Amino acid sequence: MDRQTALAYAGPDPLASSFATSYAGVVAFIAVAAEGSFAKAADRLGIGRSAVSRNVQKLEDQLGVRLFIRTTRSTSLTREGERFYQNCHQGVQGVVQAVDDMRELRAGPPSGHLRVCATAGFGRKVVAPLLAGFRAEYPEISIDLLLDDGPVDFTRDRVDVSFRNGRMEDSQVIARQLVPMPMLLCASPDYARAHGLPTTLRALDEHRCVNFRLASGRIYEWEFLVDGQLHRFLPRPPRAMMAFDDADLVLQAVLDGQGLAQMAGYQVDAHLRAGRLLACLPQYAPRDRGHYICYPSRQHLPSRIRVFVDYMTARIRDAVPRAVPAAAGMPAALAA
Repeated sequence: MDRQTALAYAGPDPLASSFATSYAGVVAFIAVAAEGSFAKAADRLGIGRSAVSRNVQKLEDQLGVRLFIRTTRSTSLTREGERFYQNCHQGVQGVVQAVDDMRELRAGPPSGHLRVCATAGFGRKVVAPLLAGFRAEYPEISIDLLLDDGPVDFTRDRVDVSFRNGRMEDSQVIARQLVPMPMLLCASPDYARAHGLPTTLRALDEHRCVNFRLASGRIYEWEFLVDGQLHRFLPRPPRAMMAFDDADLVLQAVLDGQGLAQMAGYQVDAHLRAGRLLACLPQYAPRDRGHYICYPSRQHLPSRIRVFVDYMTARIRDAVPRAVPAAAGMPAALAA
């Protein structure tokens, strides 16, 4: 029996048949899951709502499971739908990206929409001021900047680029360090005049402190590098007089003389230079933290993401200080 006769005898190729039947359904399913409704998915795909519903129904019939819970007011994934979404999303996104990449090559200058996430303090002080210059250079790219101190899920939140602070432990994303992130213990001159400055780590227990509350609800632990080892210090009541979940409010409380706080170098550098803040125990400042620009691990980055990453990397490295200041002694005027 020759090959052609064998193929005819075997019937249609099951792989080709499965692909033809399910691919349109998978694309429709991904769009509905991402948008949260059949109508929005239809708009995104440029087809009718009935076509989206029909493709999803065929996919459900083929898989033998129900993927969505539909009501007149909402559409949500079933447990099976959630599992299927996680398994197939990356593959479909790769195909979509490949198509987008080819369109960008034909379209010319980078264009499209970017969804960018940053921590509130860094996003407000560093990222946001650079957006006008980027838009002037790339007017065809629109930007949605989200300020959020919580963890970022690139898939769930549909984020293209994220700015992260601290230590990078997520191997699922590309992380490019922009600049180091020294964490500096600071006090105002008014506080130093009234209470003095700590000269040892043990002396911290004698001082008033201002705490930063993380998005998880946990209080941020101060960190100090001693003989190459990282030591954590958690200010507790009654000395921890204030706590905020916003880095700018922590900074303002320290400027107002309410206590000591450990803050990122980019927040306090200008105030240290102007004498509005004093650095305490900088010889113990940890040096293993950084500011990172992150994006999903993809082989072919859309040009709009690539130019944004390159632009921000260059500008932030020029704008954000990297050095840890020298130890601050008590100014003579304050000691008098």
